Amino acid sequence: MSQQSNNDHNPEVTEENDFSGGLRNKYIGRFAQGVNVVAPDLDVAEVFTDSESVNQALRIIQHQSEKASLRSETS
Repeated sequence: MSQQSNNDHNPEVTEENDFSGGLRNKYIGRFAQGVNVVAPDLDVAEVFTDSESVNQALRIIQHQSEKASLRSETS
C-alpha cells in the first residue's frame, strides 16, 4: 500500500500537512559544508523575511564593526 493511499484514509492529513511528495534530506549538502541554521525570534522574522535580507543586514553590521576596529587600532 502506498503512502498516498494511506493519506487518503487519514483524516488528519490535509493538503497543507501532506509531505508525501517531499524530498528527504534536501539540504544535507549545505549542512555538510558547515552552514549554520538559526531560528530568529518572531519579531525579527517579521522584519527579515528571507535569508537575503538577513545576510545583507549582517554584512552591514560586520562592515561597520571592522571600520570601528580599524579606527580603534590607529588611535
